[in-house]
Amino acid sequence: MRAWQVMFGALLVSACTVEARKGQDAGALAGGVSTRQFRSQALGTTKHYVVYLPPSYTLDRQRRYPVAYYLHGLDGNETDWTAKGHIDKTLDSLIAAGLPEMILVMPDGDDSWYTTWNFLGDYAGCRKQPPPHRNTESVDDYCVPWPHYDDYIARDLVAHVDSTYRTMPDKRRRAIAGLSMGGYGAISLAIAYPAVFGAAASHSGVLTPLLIAYDSATKRPRYATDLKQIEAQYSYIWPSTRLAFGKDTLGWWARDPGRRALSRAVRVDFPAMYIDVGVEDTYLNQSRAFRDALESVQLRPEYHERSGAHTWPYWQANAVHSLTFLARRLTE
Repeated sequence: MRAWQVMFGALLVSACTVEARKGQDAGALAGGVSTRQFRSQALGTTKHYVVYLPPSYTLDRQRRYPVAYYLHGLDGNETDWTAKGHIDKTLDSLIAAGLPEMILVMPDGDDSWYTTWNFLGDYAGCRKQPPPHRNTESVDDYCVPWPHYDDYIARDLVAHVDSTYRTMPDKRRRAIAGLSMGGYGAISLAIAYPAVFGAAASHSGVLTPLLIAYDSATKRPRYATDLKQIEAQYSYIWPSTRLAFGKDTLGWWARDPGRRALSRAVRVDFPAMYIDVGVEDTYLNQSRAFRDALESVQLRPEYHERSGAHTWPYWQANAVHSLTFLARRLTE
């Protein structure tokens, strides 16, 4: 066990206290945060991302760093994790307490579910009239001609980051995390791209999309069997889920993280995985069902249920745990 790992357990409580003060005592130890852009061939457009470079990045020009990608939720954008979740301040505090440094990359994922859509979408129509909840966002930022969002993250963005920053371009030094829709994206991408990501984390993720009901005592899930049941389950977010997952159960099952994880071929190179969810969260049973699906084939994610709901106070408070989990695995 490394020396920092022994020290870190004793310092974690202290780090959380520092984070609560929003890093005011970090001073010169604060990392740098900036918004950048790059051209994605998979999407056929330019996308923005926020990058956090750790405190020593500008001081040690020879050093290379592991990278963790953090995905936002539905209706969000690339600034959410810093503007609403203050994840940069949390990581500053953890680093001050002894956690190894790493780069964070937070991309714009639109309302994509971080997958290749089942439908091409209406690019021309989107440019003429974006969805009402996106009316403050540029059509150039939101509307894409080719909705291949999985390749955008796992191929285009990773390649851009590795060629732009002093990263350690190795799956053992690369992780992905997210909340809600981003939790789905992080787990799905880690399973689908095992040569790219070595670890993944989900906060309140939509991890069992077809789930209708779940009996925790018997561990028996009940899934939607037709489109009407699916639409009723996701009526409040149906426009985005319909485009991403499709108009039949086949498209939904093909994108189900639990179904993918049960594949023998996938289990050969399965990523280290962290999952947490609030006990008042809408998607609590989805996380439980996904955990139980993994455990049925002897895959053991680190799993936690904590006080809280599907809200930013919960995600801000629990980012400390995913950051710690991922940093440990990226530096083993």
